[in-house]
Amino acid sequence: MRYKSPNPTLYKTLYKVSIIFSIIVFILVGVMRQVKIDLGFDFSFLPPYHALFNTFVTIFLLLALYFIKRKDIVNHQRMIFGAMTFSALFLICYVLYHFTTQETTYCGEGFTRTLYYILLISHIILAGVSLPFILITFSRGYTYQVESHKKMARWVFPIWLYVAMTGPVCYLMLKPCYPL
Repeated sequence: MRYKSPNPTLYKTLYKVSIIFSIIVFILVGVMRQVKIDLGFDFSFLPPYHALFNTFVTIFLLLALYFIKRKDIVNHQRMIFGAMTFSALFLICYVLYHFTTQETTYCGEGFTRTLYYILLISHIILAGVSLPFILITFSRGYTYQVESHKKMARWVFPIWLYVAMTGPVCYLMLKPCYPL
């Protein structure tokens, strides 16, 4: 397939938006655990949706990999757009939940507690660190800067996939601890 011409002007704009958006998300995530807002509605039902959205992100990412390995650029792009869409839905619901609902702490003991916190901490750190890189990699692909997109995607993709996969695992481990 012949690629479209690169669009460096659009890329510069998307790069700036990626950085600004990432900074805003970092600030929100840093504040949301200390600040609780009463919107007059109970959002405690959202955690299973967080896990579901991350599961969809995982599926779309694996399909994107499948299609790019077969050089099917159009379907690869569609799957990445799907992964980005469900990531955005996750982020909106996650921030809404944590600004409105008290955190649930892990209730397990022993090895499972250690495993849970290893997965959770690595999930949170990698999610935060990877966000700007996911957006920049997406921007490079979207603006047809193919070689720099490929180079970055080789290391950003597995991190994004790990984050998407460990989210539902952490939810399932925490599920018995949610109040009834």
